[in-house]
This record gives sequence, C-alpha cells and structure tokens, in this order.
Amino acid sequence: MRNKIPKAVVIVFLIAAALALFFYYRMKPRASENEITNEVTPTIGAIKATITTTGTVLPKNRLEVKPPVSGRLDEILVREGEKVKAGQVIAWMSSTERAALLDAARGQGEESLSYWKEAYKAIPLISPIDGEVIVAKTQAGQTFTANDAVIVLSDQLIVRSQVDETDIGKVRLGQDAQVVLDAYPDTKIKATVEHIYYESKTINNVTIYEVDLRTKELPEFFRSGMNAGVTFIVGGKEDALLIPLEAIVSEKGQSFVMVKDSQSVSLTKRSVIIGISEDKKVEVISGLGKDDVVVIKTKRYALPKADEGGTNPFMPQRRPSPRENTR
Repeated sequence: MRNKIPKAVVIVFLIAAALALFFYYRMKPRASENEITNEVTPTIGAIKATITTTGTVLPKNRLEVKPPVSGRLDEILVREGEKVKAGQVIAWMSSTERAALLDAARGQGEESLSYWKEAYKAIPLISPIDGEVIVAKTQAGQTFTANDAVIVLSDQLIVRSQVDETDIGKVRLGQDAQVVLDAYPDTKIKATVEHIYYESKTINNVTIYEVDLRTKELPEFFRSGMNAGVTFIVGGKEDALLIPLEAIVSEKGQSFVMVKDSQSVSLTKRSVIIGISEDKKVEVISGLGKDDVVVIKTKRYALPKADEGGTNPFMPQRRPSPRENTR
C-alpha cells in the first residue's frame, strides 16, 4: 500500500512555489529592448595585419669587464651611460701585493709612496669593444677578486620579444615592427626584426620563440630591463575595401552582411569573403561593392526607471511621516 502525501504538505508546497514565482517576477528587472539601425557605405583605405606581444629591453651583447688578478680599485674613469671605444682605459687597479706595498709606503712618507707608485705600475682595465657603460657601481678603494665584474658594457640595446608558436610563421627577418615602452606609452618607436631564435621555450605551458628587434633610432630613455609592447606588421593593403567589423555576421563558418536594396527598403543577406581585420574595421575581398549600403543592427537595453515599479520586496521600506499622512 502506497503512502499518501498529507494534504497539508501539498498545500504548503503550492504556497511556497507561488510565493517563489511572485518574488521572481517582481524582482526581475524589466528591460525594454530597442533595435538601432545604422547604415554605412564601404570605404577605400589602408589596413594592416598585426601580431601583438610583449618584450624586454636587453643588451645584445652584455660584456663584463673582470680584473686579471685580485686586488683593489684605484680609479674608475667612466660612468654609467657613457660611450667608450675599444682599447680605452676605463679603470686603474692595484694587485693585492701592490696595494699592500703602497699602504706600507704611505706610512713612510710621500716620497716613499711616489717612488713605489712609479716602480710598481698600476694595472689598466681596458674596454674590449665599442659600447656603452651600463653598470659601474664599484668605487675606488674597493677590493675584489678575479671573478668579480668591475664594469659591465653593452654594445647595443635591443628589444627581445616572445612570439607564440602559432604566430611565428608570420614573422620574418627585416619585418617592420613597433615598440611602445610601458614607461613611455605615448612614444611609438619603429623597429625591424633582426633575429628569430630557432630553439623554443615553454612559458606557462605555452611554446614561444624569442625574436630580437633593432630600433631604427635608439631613444635616450632606453634602459636595460624595461618592459615593452611589441606590434609586428605582418601584412597590409593600401586600397582595401573596408567596412566596420560589427557589420559582419558569422554563421556556420561563413560571413554575411545585410545590404539595403537600392530600389526598396528591404534588406538582403549577402555572403562576403573577408580578409585582413584591424581593430574595428575589416577588409572585404569579394561579395560587396563600394556603392552598396550596409545595414548594421544593434540592440540597446534599458533598465526600468524608478517610477516604473519593480521594487525589491526584501528591502526595508521607508514609512511615511505623520506630516506626510496629513497631506
């Protein structure tokens, strides 16, 4: 014998369901939908196909100048940011033995010190390349070993970017690019692709290839370690037929636009073949003429106004004051 559900339980269930539906429709914002129609005609203009990624300013060749022996720095002749030539003396140092000998001679007087300085010559540190000093923090009197870098040189600053493996096939040597430093977002710097690395790297489970870019002009504010946004220009056309990107409707892998009939107000759904897309515009290769009128339909939604109802029954309601009741 099957158990019967008590009548009181059924009544309570129905009341709860009714209240739930009441609160749902009462609290649901009623939106008014308006369709906006915009008519545009295709334009002829330039468009570019780009790849965007990030990069870092780095020295192309980072050279550490290390002393031949352990010792003490007597004098440093360059500063950070200074240009140097190959063969230029950039610092003088004393070996550990010379430094100890000069310290002993200094206690015997100036004449003894001068004698040993001439008899025991200081060791010059010479720049092996033409470049720029990017690190020169060692101070005179500081001691170091043969493994310590006294000065760091860079022959040229480049931008090393990371390109996804799906895009690396579109990047080629000599290709134009644009660099924008995070520290100077209003300055666009022209660059070209100088080297594409053959070995890949995996970063966050994504396979990337590093690409070096040489700037056509090296700004004075370039500093090693700066982050940058990089845009590769992989293609483009000067006289392309362009329409807004929002005019394209995609269905089952095909692209369509709504075209207004010149003889009437009716609309025709027309298949088109699109090409390069850039930001808010797209190239139309075929299926559309420059005299066609393309109709773009967009929907605008508006929430109900305060005087249209739709209050939340769970929010506390303000009680009218006695003065308001007498009105």
